Amino acid sequence: MAGSMPPPAREIATGYTFAGPAVDMGALLWEGAPLAEAPVRIPLSMLNRHGLVAGATGTGKTKTLQLIAEQLSTAGVPVFLADIKGDLSGIAAPGTESDRVRERATQVGQEWAPEGFPTAFYGLGGIGPGIPIRATVTDFGPVLLAKVLQLNTVQEQSLGLVFHYADAKGLELVDLKDLRAVVAFLVSDEGRTELKGIGGLSAATAGVILRALTAFEQEGNGPFFGEPEFDTAELLRTAPDGRGTVSVLELAAVRERPRLFSTFLMWLLADLFHDLPEVGDLERPKLVFFLDEAHLLFTGATTAFLESITQTVRLIRSKGVGVFFVTQTPRDVPAAVLGQLGNRVQHALRAFTPEDATALKATVRTFPRSAYDLEEVLTTLGTGEAVVTVLSENGAPTPVAATRLGAPRSLMAPVDAATLAAAVSASPSYARYAQAVDRESAYERLTAPAPPPAPDAPSGTEPSGAGTGSSGVGTGSSVGGTGPSVPAPEGRAGQDRTLVEQVVDSGVFRSLARSVGTQIGREITRSLFGTTRRRR
Repeated sequence: MAGSMPPPAREIATGYTFAGPAVDMGALLWEGAPLAEAPVRIPLSMLNRHGLVAGATGTGKTKTLQLIAEQLSTAGVPVFLADIKGDLSGIAAPGTESDRVRERATQVGQEWAPEGFPTAFYGLGGIGPGIPIRATVTDFGPVLLAKVLQLNTVQEQSLGLVFHYADAKGLELVDLKDLRAVVAFLVSDEGRTELKGIGGLSAATAGVILRALTAFEQEGNGPFFGEPEFDTAELLRTAPDGRGTVSVLELAAVRERPRLFSTFLMWLLADLFHDLPEVGDLERPKLVFFLDEAHLLFTGATTAFLESITQTVRLIRSKGVGVFFVTQTPRDVPAAVLGQLGNRVQHALRAFTPEDATALKATVRTFPRSAYDLEEVLTTLGTGEAVVTVLSENGAPTPVAATRLGAPRSLMAPVDAATLAAAVSASPSYARYAQAVDRESAYERLTAPAPPPAPDAPSGTEPSGAGTGSSGVGTGSSVGGTGPSVPAPEGRAGQDRTLVEQVVDSGVFRSLARSVGTQIGREITRSLFGTTRRRR
């Protein structure tokens, strides 16, 4: 069959002939007709080399995600999908056969049968459907928080000093009221000298941070920060039948807050980066992560933030994680990040304005030379068609291939609310994360009444603990000052075991364990994004 193709089409088809397992995208388009005997595929081993799915609104990007995610799950690879519009939940249910689906499958040589896939649904902070995903302020870190608060570079640096102080003093920043309490303390009469030796925190900058925190909370964003904190290892699960779990983050309820959810996605990625070991090249990735509306990550970002994204994307490949950015044009992604994206699926672009025409020309320049007139092809592709180039098994780019994409096997529409709610409540993770917990942390420690002075010791005796070298917050671990004093917990030795059992059985044990580290242990584990490494 391949011998009957025109020579240019045959050359392209040869570039997609792989020895190992691959994700089937569809069939080569040549002169407007699909060639079912010329499949266009992505090697499974190359899906940790990152990718881009781009195209104008309504061109089929979401269905492309669904098509790739289904096949990854079948191959035993867990998948993370950010569901911005609320229409990806259908991946959990079998699709509906129709004349249109059968026709598409026949055109591209696809053996189509309806199938649902193992799916876990999550929601940010319990807003909207899904198991709540929360992060503590401490582990979210100053760089990402500065991004969501829209702080400038100087304000971001000052926020970093606040985190540095809280880390050093063992003041756990669980939620936003904890952070507000620490900022307020550092500009109070008692605390203003604490950071004097390392630059200090001006009252004006503290005021900006506090106002930004207040506005942020008034927008309803407070529930995203707290405990129990989400363990990103949940995203690496497989189902009992060996298929990879598709983790769908339902974001429709918060899509009016794009800066928040896009930054939270980077926190998830950064946290995975910390925890996963180096594995090099694998036969299949450990996880493939899809970041929808990717341009929101980069709009208004500081230089430091962009550098951190670039470095994380560059390095996480060796941890076995692939990242696909989903957006409208390649110009939405900075060149340093775009250069890391070896797999490209470009849906149709429109050229209705001079700006559109400029974007089209820029997009064409990002592709290898090809047998197509890409400017013409990209403006004439239909829904469910795309221009594809990926990395072959030896890491070289494949020929550019105009492609008619296959049809997803799962439902190409949202599942109903009752089905989604039932799936959420039936999840084994629901009991662990559903109920928020507010334990003692920085706010309670800084606002607690000062303990009464100890009675004078009898003449000739030493106060208890004198000369032992033991110290609490504000004694032996000062950063530029004395800091607030925190009374040590009281209790008899016979009660210790009961207390430990209670802590271990609680839903926040892991977060508590992270707060026990030493000053050095905490600070050396802050990462590119200022997040902290988990102590699991």
